[in-house]
This record gives sequence, structure tokens and C-alpha cells, in this order.
Amino acid sequence: MPEGHTLHRLALDLNGAFAGRVVFVSSPQGRFAESAALLDRTVFETASAHGKHLFAQFENDHWLHVHLGLIGKLTFMAPGRPRGEVRLRMETADLVADLRGPQLCTIRTADEVSAQMALLGPDPLRPDADPEIAWARISRSGRPIAALLMDQSVLSGVGNVYRAEVLFRNRVDPHRPGKQISRRSWEAIWSDLVTLMPQGVIDNRIDTVRPEHTPEEMGRPPREDDHGGEVYVYRRAGMQCWVCGSKVRTEVLAGRNLFWCGRCQRRR
Repeated sequence: MPEGHTLHRLALDLNGAFAGRVVFVSSPQGRFAESAALLDRTVFETASAHGKHLFAQFENDHWLHVHLGLIGKLTFMAPGRPRGEVRLRMETADLVADLRGPQLCTIRTADEVSAQMALLGPDPLRPDADPEIAWARISRSGRPIAALLMDQSVLSGVGNVYRAEVLFRNRVDPHRPGKQISRRSWEAIWSDLVTLMPQGVIDNRIDTVRPEHTPEEMGRPPREDDHGGEVYVYRRAGMQCWVCGSKVRTEVLAGRNLFWCGRCQRRR
């Protein structure tokens, strides 16, 4: 599932393509045809993201709310015939954006968008994010910190990659209950997310290794993975930890594969 930086990048791309312009909107697949008709030939005002939710505001208080889920994709291309199952198409004379396979695609009002955002935890990529809201929930919880970081009602936009990597970078045992996390550790985790995630928006990939652990500095081959990016533990089960040399571990936690180093992130 795309992490928060991907949705913020898509919002930037949508604004660059359509903001302030009249947009033709259709549903080649037919499943969104009635709602698409409400947006067709209206002004695309602005797009934004909160966590893994994408919002596009059109005139007449119509908001397009999209959650990509596991298989959804929003792609940009030159005008042409739709290919595959396109749920929603937004286009101008020179550019097309096609949405395929989203978990959610619906029309909201401004009040409904506000209500949706109220259900979500603070997003490290938003300037209005309040980390105290997340800390209040984490510091009272007996659930593992690795589960809490993935709970979108606690913290928005953090997915499997960022949770594994920020816990490693801050030497936090992923199994430690939230109420046993020190405030200093939480502030370090939040600071890391506020640094790493905006860079992910710029680069459109996740890189988490520090300068001394890059392939160039360590004399090692670059990571070869469909997800791209240089990481410490994510999807490196059984491989050597770049810091201590022990094997990276894995298990399923909160329904997702967790990766961590048992030595660097030893229980304390």
C-alpha cells in the first residue's frame, strides 16, 4: 500500500497539472459515471493529502476523495484512449490522469472531508500536524509501538517501510508497548518522520540510510528491490545489518511483515 509521501506527491502533481483549470471528468469503466458527471467540465481548484487519503477540490463544493488501497494507481499521460479498467479519468487538452483499482473513490462535501480528517492522526507531512495528539494516544497504550505507528487513527501516512526504518534509526524495540516509550524517543521518532517523509515526496521513493551507510561509503552494491530506496531493515530479513552485522529479523505484527535488528533494537 502506498505510504503517505506518495499521496502528497500525487497531490502536488495534480495541482501542477489541473489547478485552476476546467477539467473533463469521466469514468471509462462506468462504475463512477454518475459521480464523474458532477465533476465534468468544472474547475479543479486544489488537491491535498492527509495520510493515505487524497482529496481533490472542485467548484460547487464537490470533493473527490480517493484511497488507493493495496492496488490502486493514479497515473499521468498524454491524451489517448483509456487502457485497462479506468475508474476515473481527469483530462485537459494536453494531459490525462487515470485512476485504476482504488479502494475508495467517492464525492464528498467540505464538511464530510473535515469529518474524515478528524478520524485520522496527525500527518508528519502536513504543516498543521500536532504530534501531541499522537503522543497522547501512544503514551497510554499497551500495544506495541510498531502497531501504533501503523494505526492511521494514531499517526497518518506511516506505512510498513517508514515504521520499520524509524524504529531502527532510533534503536527502539518494535515490540515495546507505547506506554513504555519515553517522550524523548517519541520526539526523536517524530523528528525523523518530519525529515524523511518530505524527502520521500521530492524523490518519490524512500531512502533512510545515513550518509555513512550508503552503497558508495560502504563499498556495497545498491539495493535491488521493486520498492527502490536504500533502507536498513525493510525487506532485508536474514541479511546482514549494515550497522552491527547481525541478521535482520522478521515476523508478522499487526497483520504486516515487521523487520528489525535484534541487536541494534535490543529490549531495554
